Amino acid sequence: MRYRESESFTPGDAITTFETRFGTMGAAICFDLRFPELFRAMARRGAQIIFLPAQFNRKTGPAHWELSLRARAVDNECFVVGAAAARCPGFSYESWGHSMAVDPFGAVLAEADYTETILYADIDLDRVAEVRRQLPTFLHLREELYEVAT
Repeated sequence: MRYRESESFTPGDAITTFETRFGTMGAAICFDLRFPELFRAMARRGAQIIFLPAQFNRKTGPAHWELSLRARAVDNECFVVGAAAARCPGFSYESWGHSMAVDPFGAVLAEADYTETILYADIDLDRVAEVRRQLPTFLHLREELYEVAT
């Protein structure tokens, strides 16, 4: 299976964070998951949850979807919620599905399968500060040694 998002989508030109009554959130899409510096930039801007609508396929999904969502959550000690397209019988693109919510320590809070479903997860935003206190890697970035996207 071959699919090139660049043939259908125009790349964005800004990092997306936004304010809600719950706090700062971030948003990225599918292929963005492969760029950890983008997620770091959103976390540095205060994002406590990063939302990622995506449509990984049946080859990259099993290999990279959960691994990458959990890695981005652990890297930035924030929640990551991947909203994945369900598989559609008869459609030429076979989506992996498996929407997932991951906590700042990398624990999977909820996961769907490949079918259409509504996924629920309890998210306590105090967990972000708790994990950052327990494992303060995010709070101790060595910006003087390397450039961090902001």
